[in-house]
Amino acid sequence: YFTQSSLAAPLVRFCKRALKFFSVDPFVGKVTMAKTNEKKGKSAINEVVTREYTVNLHKRLHGVGFKKRAPRAIKEIRKFAEKQMGTPDVRIDTRLNKQLWSKGIRNVPFRVRVRLSRRRNDDEDSANKLYTLVTYIPVVSFKSLQTENVDASQE
Repeated sequence: YFTQSSLAAPLVRFCKRALKFFSVDPFVGKVTMAKTNEKKGKSAINEVVTREYTVNLHKRLHGVGFKKRAPRAIKEIRKFAEKQMGTPDVRIDTRLNKQLWSKGIRNVPFRVRVRLSRRRNDDEDSANKLYTLVTYIPVVSFKSLQTENVDASQE
């Protein structure tokens, strides 16, 4: 059997935690989200950075028709780069494009190793301050490869 004291302690802890996120207005009887006064840290998206990723195209192209596979692979890499680097302006290197199309429109490689470089935009009248350059990295095997940060000196 549950005693009243055994149920009360977890309930009190839950209520105290919940009050951090919700505020109850007793006059209106309304529950609203509590405002937090904590300052957010500066976003790291404005930094120039370079990383190497392995993109699994096989799972991203599953169920795509034969004649749309290579064009969709380009779009998926563009979407992946935009998500990882946080820049809407993504530029794909011609060597990566040639590699994706090397076996034809329908036999796209299962995986591809890419280097994503977030760079400053030299064009002053551009809407975006930064862009992402996606380049191809040839590898013998994809086994035990991790996402790696690349130093500016290695570029």
